[in-house]
Amino acid sequence: MIAMIDIHRILNKLPHRYPFLLVDRVLSIDKGTKTLRAIKNVTINEPFFQGHFPKRPVMPGVLMLEALAQAAALLAFDVLDQDLDDNTIYYFAGIDGARFKRPVEPGDQLFLDVILERHKAGVFKFKARALVGEELAVEADLTCTMRAIA
Repeated sequence: MIAMIDIHRILNKLPHRYPFLLVDRVLSIDKGTKTLRAIKNVTINEPFFQGHFPKRPVMPGVLMLEALAQAAALLAFDVLDQDLDDNTIYYFAGIDGARFKRPVEPGDQLFLDVILERHKAGVFKFKARALVGEELAVEADLTCTMRAIA
């Protein structure tokens, strides 16, 4: 088990950058159970809060799902013992059963939990959920794929 991956290692593993990098720290990875727990610190400085919504800022659900996908990518790279290179891309292939249970607001800390259920031929299936404290904010089944690009 790896106890933590800090932002510097995350930046080495993911191609995302501000304002679209949505994982601040990986708290734990367990290769045996193929699980990962990460955090996203939600601050009022996020650019999406200017328009979503000005009188009552709420993190867009699609960005919560993106944060989970980024956490899933970090787990996939760890399980495979590889990193992305310039000839490979990792992206969403599907989202099933997404359910939003509570709003996520500035000041919240979003805990991202992902479990790799299976992978074959570059296709990865994950169970994912995000919590604020002990409260479920969103859950979904994610399908992601890793493909070579020309």
